[in-house]
Amino acid sequence: MDDTDTFEAAVYDAWVDASDLPWAEDVAFYRRLAREADGPALEVGVGTGRVYLDLRRDGIDVDGIDLSAGRLARLRETADDEGLDVSVRQADVTTFDPDREYGLVYCPARVFNLVTSLADQRAALRTIHGALAPGGRFALNTFAPDPDYVAENYGEARQVPVEVDGTTYTVRDVMELTDAIDRVGTQSREVSDDGGEVVLETETEIALVTKREFELLFADAGFSDWTFYGGFDGDPLASTAQELVAVAER
Repeated sequence: MDDTDTFEAAVYDAWVDASDLPWAEDVAFYRRLAREADGPALEVGVGTGRVYLDLRRDGIDVDGIDLSAGRLARLRETADDEGLDVSVRQADVTTFDPDREYGLVYCPARVFNLVTSLADQRAALRTIHGALAPGGRFALNTFAPDPDYVAENYGEARQVPVEVDGTTYTVRDVMELTDAIDRVGTQSREVSDDGGEVVLETETEIALVTKREFELLFADAGFSDWTFYGGFDGDPLASTAQELVAVAER
């Protein structure tokens, strides 16, 4: 891990705090599922701990995995400051070897969309299915792809001012549909200081996964049943304006 990883994690936290995100109400939903679970929980894509640490503060037995060493380090630093015991590690959801069986595996904040190839999506869900105890559940939230939104908004830059360690930066994001056939986009991010100099650049692939594709993936992975909701309050999924929330049973 280098200073760039540490800075990226800090910028991400500041960006989440400064943005009006459509999935910002997910913490209570995943906390409730974890409380209901018969066994420990596992968060996939734990990041800096926005959801995970809330569950640990509530005394919930939960592990976490993530690919980013910088974000995991920031999570551990926050946990140390609060005196929280945490169990997180760097691992790839497509190949990780679980240490125990889980009553709940959850993937918040549209993290599953970062798994972009069909082969990796199948591998991820099969691994998650194998990590669940009998009767366990897998939950995620994402967006339902909307062609009108893609046509109107992709390619347009969005800027959010953030503050990191007392310094103001501007985060500039642009989403492009780089593979229209496989429906994979690229999120390009530039972070500039108050003088306009770009101090960090990242590029992330994001898959646009439909409800029908999730149904096929869940069936392929061996899940016995699944339910889709429009948002975190249990409403029916009726519009692409709603957050797509899925709960699948082993």
